Amino acid sequence: MCRCGHTNLTMKDSFSNSYRDAGVDVTAGYEAVRLMKQHIAKTMTPGVMSDIGGFGGLFMPDLSRMKQPVLVSGTDGVGTKLKLAFLMDKHNTVGIDCVAMCVNDVICCGAKPLFFLDYVAVGKNYPEKVAQIVSGVAEGCVQSGCALIGGETAEMPGFYPVDEYDLAGFAVGVVDREKIVDNSRQKAGDVLIGIASSGVHSNGFSLVRKIFDVENTDLHAVHPALGTSLGEALLTPTKIYVKSILALMEAVCVKSVSHITGGGFYENIPRSIREGLCAKIEKASVQVLPIFRLLQEMGNIPERDMFNTFNMGVGMCVCVAKEDADRALSVLHAQGENAYVIGELTEGEGIQLC
Repeated sequence: MCRCGHTNLTMKDSFSNSYRDAGVDVTAGYEAVRLMKQHIAKTMTPGVMSDIGGFGGLFMPDLSRMKQPVLVSGTDGVGTKLKLAFLMDKHNTVGIDCVAMCVNDVICCGAKPLFFLDYVAVGKNYPEKVAQIVSGVAEGCVQSGCALIGGETAEMPGFYPVDEYDLAGFAVGVVDREKIVDNSRQKAGDVLIGIASSGVHSNGFSLVRKIFDVENTDLHAVHPALGTSLGEALLTPTKIYVKSILALMEAVCVKSVSHITGGGFYENIPRSIREGLCAKIEKASVQVLPIFRLLQEMGNIPERDMFNTFNMGVGMCVCVAKEDADRALSVLHAQGENAYVIGELTEGEGIQLC
């Protein structure tokens, strides 16, 4: 069921007993929309021109202060982290992950997210559960300053188990062309600053689930090494860095931003480094979170594989000139971030962890 645009039509006469008998209850979809409206309302920003219920979400951005506005888009899903939500029967945080995975990518080139749309596919539409999922999406939009202007809930019996679902979405942002962050100004000696993650975020959960054997583990029991239950630790939502990165870009010249997602350090940091330079990371400086030490120990995972799969406690890596490093750290700290220097650029290629 589409959840975008504006409509004055009533749905009170829309029902199909035959479709319901096949496993799709359209009236449950209408109830889900009714329940989620209060959450979506919290995300409304200047520019939103539509309400939920029609065929498309309308947004009119204010581009008056931009010389050459460029739209930037990003799309992603939550992945098999959803399995933890099913096992924990906790569905109000994975929506934050969905938004985070998209807006954290968009911000890497300096774009401010404008709006977001989600896609929820369910085996059976339980309106309260769908509303919980969307409440998390709405919270992610609030954290990133963008509007949730629509989405889709698809009931797909026989395709998904009745108690499972998939969740994905996309974000659209805008940046003035002259302010696009690229790596053209990077040089040897530039500093790499890591910004702490909130946990595993939304990557590597196929390995996580294998190591912890989550289907056969008491996820509600408090784990001594974590200070919380394993389930709660693993479901901790992906941190959203939009407002902090935007504040940083207003204060200093940011030469690149890397979102540390699937592929860890080895895949993501080199994507933001220009040819002829190497990202030299001091492993001892990385403040590895307890969940990663537990994963490595229980899974007997080589250190390189850990840094090539997980964020290890660093959700974002920004590159600034050496003379701007102290100012950059001060700004990030003022934004409530745990930020610290993790390395520098040297002559060479790729990435070196030493």
